[in-house]
Amino acid sequence: MYMQTRGERIFSYFNYILLFVICIITLYPLWHVAVASISDPILVFAKRGFYLWPLGKATLKGYSLVLNNPNIVSGFLNTLFYVGVGTTLSMVVTILGAYVLSRKGLYWNKVVMGLIIFYMYFQGGLIPFFLMVKNMGLMDSRWAVILPTVVNTWNLIVMRTSFTTVPDSLIESAKLDGASEWRIVWVIAVPVLQATVAVIALFYAVGRWNEWFNPSLFLTSKNKYPLQVILREILLKNSTQSMTQIGVVGQSEQESYRLLVKYCTIMVATVPILLVYPFLQRYFIHGIMIGSLKG
Repeated sequence: MYMQTRGERIFSYFNYILLFVICIITLYPLWHVAVASISDPILVFAKRGFYLWPLGKATLKGYSLVLNNPNIVSGFLNTLFYVGVGTTLSMVVTILGAYVLSRKGLYWNKVVMGLIIFYMYFQGGLIPFFLMVKNMGLMDSRWAVILPTVVNTWNLIVMRTSFTTVPDSLIESAKLDGASEWRIVWVIAVPVLQATVAVIALFYAVGRWNEWFNPSLFLTSKNKYPLQVILREILLKNSTQSMTQIGVVGQSEQESYRLLVKYCTIMVATVPILLVYPFLQRYFIHGIMIGSLKG
């Protein structure tokens, strides 16, 4: 049985303490918002500092106000659409593009990869991007949020590198059995690389969920706004007045409920995507290591 030396034990204890401190620093802001969202709004408005437990009597009044707001509901549904359709389309295009680029017999393979890597570092800028979307007739369309950013260059490179790890003998055997390239991709290659596929899908989903700049740039109809744009308006433009006037009298009490609504809105926008992580966390190390260190 291996016995750690004194220096190794000290190093391990230091690592445990450091990781514990990092976990507290990382998790406390979310805990602070969660506790404040169910606290008495008057006490939350009056007290500043750290919250370890709910202040006063716990209440769900803030969540009731948030969920009764039609903008929050429509924003949540729009975000589900952008995440579902956008992630699916991004994964299909990324997988097909990565598989083609991973084939050794592809003409101009190095040239195409060089152009892709060049684009990853050098882009046209915001004004050409805006003009491109406008000239394509996508302004104030849900597709303006999805199509211009359908492929992430880094995700494509990671997926392409992962496809190079699929044994050539496996693909050749499938071709001898009469399998088409389409069948090889979805029936053989993708299941072999399920860890990488799961991680890249999560990256796309999180990116779509948190996206706010492009929607605020290309969308003018409020009924098409994703949840993050609605959240931005609530947090920065102080657009909570219509949500806090129900049963609230007095200027100070309205301000208290506005603060409560902000906390509740942050939780509504954050918790759903956090629930996805436990199901895909086990793929992280394996999937990323295959895609980024191989080749």
